[in-house]
Amino acid sequence: MNKLRTCVTPEKRFVYGIHKPSYTVSNLRGGKKIERLGAIKGSEDEPALDNSANFPDGTLTIGKADWIFEIPNPFPFRGTTYIDQEWADADAADYCRISLPEKEQTSLTQTLQEAGVASTLFGKLPPAVLLALATCSTDPRDLIQLAELTCKIEKDPTGVPIGLKYRRTKHGKIRPVMHDHALFEAVANNPCLPDSYKKVMVVRPGAQGGSEIVGEWPGNGDSRDPHVFEYLRRNSYIAGGHYAANMADDAIRYAIKELSAADMQGVRHLYYQRTYIRLAELLGLELPTAQQGLTLEQLEGLRQKIEQAIDAQDISAMATLWGWNFGFDYAPSGYRLHASHQQIHQQYAMIPETVAAYDGDPENSCGELPAFGCGDMVAEVMRHYREQYNSDFFDDYVGCIRNNRRMDGRKDLESSLVVWQDEQVMLFVPKAQTSQWELQLMALNDEEGKAVGNILEAGPAMRASLDRGILLAQKALAGLGARMVTSIEYPKRIAGKGRKGEPGQHLLYAFLPRLPESPGAFSEAQLRFINGHYPEDFAAVCRQQLANFG
Repeated sequence: MNKLRTCVTPEKRFVYGIHKPSYTVSNLRGGKKIERLGAIKGSEDEPALDNSANFPDGTLTIGKADWIFEIPNPFPFRGTTYIDQEWADADAADYCRISLPEKEQTSLTQTLQEAGVASTLFGKLPPAVLLALATCSTDPRDLIQLAELTCKIEKDPTGVPIGLKYRRTKHGKIRPVMHDHALFEAVANNPCLPDSYKKVMVVRPGAQGGSEIVGEWPGNGDSRDPHVFEYLRRNSYIAGGHYAANMADDAIRYAIKELSAADMQGVRHLYYQRTYIRLAELLGLELPTAQQGLTLEQLEGLRQKIEQAIDAQDISAMATLWGWNFGFDYAPSGYRLHASHQQIHQQYAMIPETVAAYDGDPENSCGELPAFGCGDMVAEVMRHYREQYNSDFFDDYVGCIRNNRRMDGRKDLESSLVVWQDEQVMLFVPKAQTSQWELQLMALNDEEGKAVGNILEAGPAMRASLDRGILLAQKALAGLGARMVTSIEYPKRIAGKGRKGEPGQHLLYAFLPRLPESPGAFSEAQLRFINGHYPEDFAAVCRQQLANFG
């Protein structure tokens, strides 16, 4: 069997490669094209700068190029991370450099006023300029004008938006009167747009279509209190539909700094509740008859009943699917850079064990295939690791994290990868980050020393720690300037009698920010992830951010 490509070892030490290149290059160029580049500012006595250095003679000798660290991801299916020593050393000297600047204050209205130009110019701007302004402006006056250009808005006698104008299509469907859909989305997702406009454009139930509300985490009408709706996305790209837990229209949250622990508890409660209800239905358990949500006590009681019943029934191995796209952006060219109609929302579903297979005749199945779940890839790594080393992958992985040593060998700088932890969970920087700012959250063992691999195995204390860990991960990243973060869950399969998923698998969450100068290109398509800092320094700056939050 080929050796598993992972940085985790049974010795509980991370192992990785270092390229220390020294090489020669045959010069195959025939001629030269020496041209002036320009003058050196403040050096009038010096000759003009030219490009002669780009046309050397003879063979090139590269004596000591930058070291390149090559770190196999703990999970081989996530590829390999490469760190340039020169870049990383610069950040190690001052890890507070690892941050993004605050969003610049931008106001076209102010600029026009200062230039004595009428604001009617908005309606004459090219679409690309409007789209750029919709995503970049921090002036509500700009955004109100842009909102008025995108659709028809109803207002009360005082000018406050109360709704949109709608039309009936030739197929009988009701749709808002829309002039520019991309501009509409960009404006509606800008945090600086007044809440009254956000509400009628996208946040109010029904504004984004007819998705039914099938769950709720109650609020009392105060915008400071949590209030979450659960929407059913019945015709979903996930077979069998999925659910979305969105902050309600009386609890609008567009920034992580506005997100409270109570908000996170509400959003996550709906995820736990929906999953437990669906499993209880599958097991034939008696459910509450009243059309209302479960209290925290009822939720835990139902979870325990499922755990007891599932051991006696041979049900298919279901898997949870959970994700969150925080943040939204459009490039002026029209390329959508991230997906989120609701900045604070989470989506979730259940995945079956198998899917019917077909080979050209969609009416007659030729067998079945395993239905894909990303947690299954973790289980596969665990099995290969056990076969190769006769050791438990997650025991060794946790040991590697706790025994971590800096990649550059320095003893005078911080070496821990752990950002935050309690008795239930650990928030840490993975040794091989697939996003330059990736964080991961791992569920640890429960009170009985058993690995918690999915949310069914998570008791009240574990669920509370998971919710807090997710919130802290987002707070740390937002504090550094991250404005778009994709978060995903890697769960163990939930199975019935005789099948319990992969033994020892830990529930894992990954938080993957998108950075302005890391769009994802051919390297990332090959699962080669380029990084400019040591993971230990990123952990240090994240800990600093959480200290600021108190």
